[in-house]
Amino acid sequence: MATRDLKIPSQRHPEKAKRPDNAQPKKPTWIRVKAPVGEGYKETHKIMRDHKLTTVCEEAGCPNVGECWNQGHATMMIMGEVCTRACTFCNIATGKPPEDLDVFEPGRVADAVKKLGLNHVVITSVDRDDIEDGGAEHFAQTIRAIRRQSPSTTIEILTPDFIRCDPKVLEVVVEARPDVFNHNLETVPGLYPEVRPGARYFHSLRLLQRVKELDPTMFTKSGIMVGLGEDRQSVMQVMEDMRAADIDFLTIGQYLQPTPKHHRIDRFVTPDEFAAYEKAAFGKGFLMVSATPLTRSSYHAGDDFAKLREARLAKMGQA
Repeated sequence: MATRDLKIPSQRHPEKAKRPDNAQPKKPTWIRVKAPVGEGYKETHKIMRDHKLTTVCEEAGCPNVGECWNQGHATMMIMGEVCTRACTFCNIATGKPPEDLDVFEPGRVADAVKKLGLNHVVITSVDRDDIEDGGAEHFAQTIRAIRRQSPSTTIEILTPDFIRCDPKVLEVVVEARPDVFNHNLETVPGLYPEVRPGARYFHSLRLLQRVKELDPTMFTKSGIMVGLGEDRQSVMQVMEDMRAADIDFLTIGQYLQPTPKHHRIDRFVTPDEFAAYEKAAFGKGFLMVSATPLTRSSYHAGDDFAKLREARLAKMGQA
């Protein structure tokens, strides 16, 4: 296909086109959100378009885009809008990326961060298995560009797993000194072949463990979705695995099915169940936990980062 229209589902996700449809159940009252409106939303949208930036808020169909953009918060997605992986839960376009990395993108991201006046920014990316270092140096350049223009802004990155790269590429990212290194496990290990077939659970876990080994002061973060078919025991085991890897911050949110071709929703987890997961996670020693139906990796990330720092200081007896 010479030219793709990523607004057309069959071209956005060609690998899913022949999959049977999965029914999309009606959302319960606790999962519904307001449509994006407000001057803040419009201004954020304009800045993103003026700087020719892609956001995961739009590409992944995040339910919180209206609230976050109205407050001037957006999670920028670098390295293009086409991902080399084909996870069955994800709405980001898949296939072979049509372009090389844009060397001017780190500067444009930094300009947008400055114009938005962000105290905390989240930078994520598509997977780029077509690039030797998986985009590690591009992440590092983006971090450095933001530091130059907005030295007081704290930086959170949400990275790929770099599974096909030399293990040393992780050092390139860590040496750029982001404040938070996030990599999502996404689901329980038993569902990986079906939900995240291009990844490996223990590789992702080890990646986060290595970040701590390289820089013990760096905050690490990871998240999973529920409602994919996991049970409570398997979620508890993921928490144990994360704590064994010294992960500081856990997010748990409800999986929402982007289209009928995506992985089916097993069930909608109730707010009371999320509250129980949060209590259990804090009991296992996480410094920060966000577990609600609408929790996403970067939802309220700035406020949560402040709480994360306070929690570490309190643990050290310095609060």
